[in-house]
Amino acid sequence: MADTILTESEASLAVEDLGWRYLLDCLTTAVTVDSLFDACDVIRAAVDIAGPHANDHLRLRATADRVELTLETRGKFRVTTQDVDLARSITKAVRTAGYQTVAHPAHHSVQSLAIAIDAMDIPAVRPFWKAVLGYDDVTAPADLVDPSYGGPSLWFQQMDEPRTQRNTMHLDLTVPHDDAVARVEAALAAGGRLVSDDRARAFWVLADSEGNEVCVCTWQDRD
Repeated sequence: MADTILTESEASLAVEDLGWRYLLDCLTTAVTVDSLFDACDVIRAAVDIAGPHANDHLRLRATADRVELTLETRGKFRVTTQDVDLARSITKAVRTAGYQTVAHPAHHSVQSLAIAIDAMDIPAVRPFWKAVLGYDDVTAPADLVDPSYGGPSLWFQQMDEPRTQRNTMHLDLTVPHDDAVARVEAALAAGGRLVSDDRARAFWVLADSEGNEVCVCTWQDRD
C-alpha cells in the first residue's frame, strides 16, 4: 500500500461515499448493531481485512448497539493513502458481512472530543494533568492522550497574559463537516450563545448561559 499524507480536503473527499468522515487527523465511521455478538462480527471483519496493518492504523470502540472504527497513521497523527485504502477494504468487508458503515447513525453522528487548557506556563501545568489523568505523551509537545483511547485528548494553548474575564478551559468538539451547522444551530436553540464565528467553518466558539465554552470544529478551511 502507498503511504502518502493527504491534505484535509483530499482525506475528506476520499471517503465520503464510503460512509466515513474525516475528523481532523483521522477517518471515522459507525456501524449500527443489535448486540455485542454482532459487534464482534464487525470487529472481526475489520481486523481480518486490516491484517498486519491493524495495530498501526485501526482503533475500535464497541457497545451493544454501535461499533466505531477509526483509521489514522500512528506516529504521524495524519491520514495517509494507506488509511483510505484500508477504509475502502474494511467498508467492503463490513458490507459483505451484512452491516453498513455510516457517519450519521440515528442517535448521533461520529465525532471526537478534546479538552483545551489555556496556560501561561505550559511546562509547569502539563505534568500535573499528565499525572492526574494517567495520560501519555504524543508527538506534539503540548498534547496528552488517554492510553486506552477511551477519554478525550488534552492539549494546551499558550496565553500571552492572564485571563480573568473568561474560562481558561474549554472543549473542542470535532464533528463531520456536514453536521456542523445543524449542531451549532441546535446548541443555540438550546440556550447557548455564539461567541465567535470569525473562523467558521474551521470552528465556531459557543458558550452556555454561564460562559462555559465549546468550539465546534471541522476540517474545512484548514488546508
